[in-house]
Formats: sequence, structure tokens, C-alpha cells
Amino acid sequence: MRHFGHLSPQVRRELFHREPAEFSSQSPARLLSVALGATLYSPATRPRLADDVLKQARRGVVSMVLCLEDSIDDAEVPGAEENLVRQFAELAAAVPAAGSTEPPLLFVRVREPAQITSLVRRLGPSTRLLSGFVLPKFTEERGIPFLEALTAAEADCGRRLFAMPVLESPDLLHLETRVETLTGIARTVDKYRDRVLALRLGVTDFCSAYGLRRSPDMTAYDVQIVASVIADVVNVLGRADGTGFTVTGPVWEYFRLQERMFKPQLRQSPFTGRAEELRAALIEHDMDGLLREIDLDRANGLQGKTCIHPSHVAPVHALSVVSHEEFSDATDILRPERCGGGVLRSAYTNKMNEVKPHRAWAERTLLRAEAFGVAREGVGFVELLAAGSI
Repeated sequence: MRHFGHLSPQVRRELFHREPAEFSSQSPARLLSVALGATLYSPATRPRLADDVLKQARRGVVSMVLCLEDSIDDAEVPGAEENLVRQFAELAAAVPAAGSTEPPLLFVRVREPAQITSLVRRLGPSTRLLSGFVLPKFTEERGIPFLEALTAAEADCGRRLFAMPVLESPDLLHLETRVETLTGIARTVDKYRDRVLALRLGVTDFCSAYGLRRSPDMTAYDVQIVASVIADVVNVLGRADGTGFTVTGPVWEYFRLQERMFKPQLRQSPFTGRAEELRAALIEHDMDGLLREIDLDRANGLQGKTCIHPSHVAPVHALSVVSHEEFSDATDILRPERCGGGVLRSAYTNKMNEVKPHRAWAERTLLRAEAFGVAREGVGFVELLAAGSI
């Protein structure tokens, strides 16, 4: 699979200076953690879940979470587990006949550690479509049993399975317990580093602890108590010195059921120079807050995003593409002859590139370029979004 792989080769050539790389569930974890992109959540109760997964893959989704936790009622869990096992079997049978459609990376969000080993046994051969599990309300005390169960399940099925802990516990939010909780989480995920693909932020749970809910014109970073937790998580767990992990952006919970209203405007042509008109259409349809939050995610060290609606996927992916200017700066900084440091003027002649301080940024940028590609000079977010939304 690859990002923007649902577009024709001709369109990709028009959009990209360097196209996104192909990857699979067996690719190196360092690439996969960035390539997750917009991770789309879906309740495991959906009766046509296998069809939904393939439909979203054809629209450009490359990672999905099938949820047995907060998205379903407590009484629905047994039926949801049965449906999940049945839908995985249907998906495994459908994949050879699906042509070029490869399923996304699939994760299951569980409630309890025992579900991990039980589901892997019940899935049987269709476990080959499973990339791992999402672990809710993760702390050191709660997390270790989940990771032990994951290790046992991995041994049972003989397949690499990843964990994606969700950081959403009130102990992480409350000031008096935050440092101790973060330190414990850091110890735990470091011990199981080879199995932890990414850390996810449960911002809705953070807001819930204080009876808060941000409006569609506010980002998570406008809610100061939430912004402070994000900053501390990145501070401890997102460092660029080799000890950190990929931390993903929080969920955006607003969407328009009438998402088709702006798609005709986007479909007219991605390359007609109507950037302002297209951007205005997005803002008019409640996407401005999402776009600002994605920008702030990256500025604060986060990669990708948790998504609960398909209309969020294309904006996340379009804003994840490395611009030609970013690529130019990153490659200049990482040239072998620059290893001794120094300062150089950007090839775009609009900024200073200081080799040693900007090296970690450049390395991360080139990893994102591998996953999402590099836009051609003059191709921006609106053109990428317009093409990716078709």
C-alpha cells in the first residue's frame, strides 16, 4: 500500500516531486508509525464491517481501528467480538478477489488484556490481516498486563503484533500525579519498545475529567489544560534523541453529514488555480478548525491523527505531504559535507538553516517524505486535498 495510491499514476506524477513509498504491515516500525496517517476508528458492531474496510481503503485510508471499547455499549461487547471474528474471516476471503485493493493496517481496540489472547485464538488464519491492538487508559499499572497479553498472543500466532497505548487516564491529567504517571508510562513502553508502534492521545477523556468540550472553532491547543498535558507527553515521550516514540494527534470530533456539498467544487479540477475558492469552501463547511489543529499537531511534535469520520482523512493526509521547500531545506541540512555544522541560507532564500540544531527536524522530515511523498514545486495543500478527495 502507499499514501495517495488510490490516485492514478498520472495524477500522482502531476502532484509529486517524489511519490510516497510503498509499505506493508511488515515494513520497519519507524516508517509504519509515521505512515499511519489518519487512523480511522469504526465500531466493531458494524454489520458490513469487511465491506466498509475495503471501501475506505479505496478512498485512501491506510490504517483503521476496529473498536470494542468506548464506541459501543457495554452490553454489546460479546456480540461485537463475534461480529469482529466473522468480519475478519469475510475480509480474508474477500481480499484475493478485491483486485488491487489491499486492506489498511488493522488494529483492534480492546477493553481488557484477556480479549487480546482470546481474539487472536478466535481469529485463527485471518490474524494475518491484524496489525495489533489499541490499549485504552494506559498507565504503568494497567499497561503491563496488556503488553504481556500481546506478547503471549504474538507467540501463539507467530506474527508481529503492535501495541498502540492510549494516554487518557485522569492520573495523567491531574497535576499532582502527572509526573509519576508519565514516568511509569515511559518505563513501561521502553521495556516493550519493539512492540509499541505509536502512542495515542485521548483528549476527549481529558476534557471529560473537567466537564469540558471544545467547540468546532477551537483546537485542542486552545483548551489550556489539555495543551499542557500534550506538551508534557511530548516532553517525556516524544523526544528526538532516540528515546522517544511517535505520538499521534488527538481526535477531531466534528463533521458534516453533508460532506458532499463541497466535493463538487473540489472535483472541478485540482489544478485550475482556484485555491482561495476551494479553501473558502472548506472553511464554510466547518473544516477550518480541523485544518488549524492539524497544523498545530505538527508544530507541537505530533504525527498523524485519530479520526472518527472519513471526511477527516483527506485533510490529514494532504497536510502530511512534505512541501518542496521543506524537502529542499532538509536535504541541504543532511548533506554529508554539512556534518560539521554551520549555517547556510535556504535555497528558497527566505530562512536560515542551522545544520546541527535543525538536523533532528530534517531527519523527521525525510521520514515523513518517505511515507507521504514530496509535493512538486507550486503544488500545495488545496491541490493535494482536491485530488485526494476524488
